[in-house]
Amino acid sequence: MKAYNLTDWLPTTKKEVELRGWDELDVILFSGDAYVDHPSFGAAVIGRMLEAQGLKVAIIPQPNWRDDLRDFKKLGKPRLFFGISAGCMDSMVNKYTANKRLRSEDAYTPDGRHDMRPEYPTIVYSQILKKLYPDVPVIIGGIEASLRRLTHYDYWQDKVRQSILVDSGADLLIYGMGEKPITNLCKHLKENNCIPTDILQTAYVCNKEEFEAQENDLKLFSHEECLKDKKKQAENFKHIEEESNKYAAQRIIQETGKKVVVVNPPYPPMTQGELDMSFDLPYTRLPHPKYKNKRIPAYEMIKFSVNLHRGCFGGCAFCTISAHQGKFIVSRSKESILKEVKAITEMPDFKGYLSDLGGPSANMYAMKGRNEAMCRKCKRPSCIHPQVCPNLNTDHRPLLDIYHAVDALPGIKKSFIGSGVRYDLLLHESKDQEVNRSTREYTRELIMKHVSGRLKVAPEHTSDKVLYIMRKPPFEQFERFKKIFDRINAECNLRQQIIPYFISSHPGCTAEDMAELAVITKRLDFHLEQVQDFTPTPMTVATEAWYTGFHPYTLEPIFSAKSQKEKLAQRMFFFWYKPEERKAIINELRRMGRNDLIDKLYQKKLSKS
Repeated sequence: MKAYNLTDWLPTTKKEVELRGWDELDVILFSGDAYVDHPSFGAAVIGRMLEAQGLKVAIIPQPNWRDDLRDFKKLGKPRLFFGISAGCMDSMVNKYTANKRLRSEDAYTPDGRHDMRPEYPTIVYSQILKKLYPDVPVIIGGIEASLRRLTHYDYWQDKVRQSILVDSGADLLIYGMGEKPITNLCKHLKENNCIPTDILQTAYVCNKEEFEAQENDLKLFSHEECLKDKKKQAENFKHIEEESNKYAAQRIIQETGKKVVVVNPPYPPMTQGELDMSFDLPYTRLPHPKYKNKRIPAYEMIKFSVNLHRGCFGGCAFCTISAHQGKFIVSRSKESILKEVKAITEMPDFKGYLSDLGGPSANMYAMKGRNEAMCRKCKRPSCIHPQVCPNLNTDHRPLLDIYHAVDALPGIKKSFIGSGVRYDLLLHESKDQEVNRSTREYTRELIMKHVSGRLKVAPEHTSDKVLYIMRKPPFEQFERFKKIFDRINAECNLRQQIIPYFISSHPGCTAEDMAELAVITKRLDFHLEQVQDFTPTPMTVATEAWYTGFHPYTLEPIFSAKSQKEKLAQRMFFFWYKPEERKAIINELRRMGRNDLIDKLYQKKLSKS
């Protein structure tokens, strides 16, 4: 194993800065997460990208915001700017469950402690730095800032909030994956002593009298209009999502009080070379030594896994991936992937088993439109809903090639696929028979060689009405895939399970839909484990439908279970097999007049006594 010195990590203290012989820093990054020097952790990626430009960069992870603010003062002020990220998750999703209860641990903190970051760190850190150093630019980014760049519904406060730019007082917001905008921002700041307003994939705020409109601007309903009219908030979201999923998007503007929030269009997707460069930076792949080998749950989960691509064209209604990473797949080269796998094999506690060769979805590697000119004109949020786009190349051969190359490396005993598999891609019949052959080969190899006993898939529901709203395939496809899974297991004498994920209380879902889900999953002999209540998170179509009561694309009314009583009435149907739930389920089925489902769940007819 390679031996590392303290200077192999980006500095986090004044002593570490001095060890490098620096007397001034160009950029200081503040992160709500612990500092893990790994390509799955955003602060490390941005820090290494800036370092590659020759800049002197430090990271201050999880600063104490409750004392005399010494963590915010200890490195002084940087020459260019402060950068802020709340971490790899929205801080409120990270801190609270769907029922707004405090989570038992923070996965991105040593020993899982949940008191090491404030609520909304982006706002808290920005306001502190703006008070301490009013003349130093503050740049915010990461998923919390990215998904809150415009007026949005905040589930935890149950209110519509204005752009996080206004609340934080930051000078610029970088949305999405930040390598390209941060690189261009630094090039600009080296030459000009001012924050630019024309960099792609950034957002900024200006006073109304200073704002200069452009011919193709897309003007949203103002923040104040959204506060008064939920339908306008829903209508806004359709435009925001469409512009997030276009090659050539419009500039979005939204008035908020006396200010205007301006969101510049995103960059085109990264090239393979650009993505490789981001992953090939000199990460140690380890937590900073300051943590003294304390357990960081998120790191333990991914330390023997490899991310093959970015982006997801699924467009699921409840998911934020396409809003942050985009729907266009950008895949790493085989050389870059193998380089990372070889680095993992040299880690001292690696036993030969890769936990995941995956991505946002396990089997979208190298997939894109056959005719990219058609993709450039498209604004569909999903390439596979309501059906697979005929222009999408669903060839699994490049992914099989990666699996074979990785498994052939010395030190690799087995590579597992831990990311969720899109079975609708595996069932899709292309007009190209070679592509269909590759899909069948992939399905068989996946089940035979890459399942660690349990394969994760996400049907999410059994009701086709609810699934359509979720932008998920009909449940019949899951049943078809399960039959294939069971058949291949039987042929190969394997005892493996398929683990389905389900959601209750999603917009459009009723208690009766959940009752039917219970009957169907019982028929399939599932005792469900991987289940959750729908959690409204900023910038998803499902959240806007849940809050406003209107579907953003049709503006038709849509039902959502909102009260604790309604949510529990739905959730209990997941656990029909538990004796303690039986009485409440029977009473609920009788209330809705579905005695037929009582018979199906509990075999024999029960008296009404």
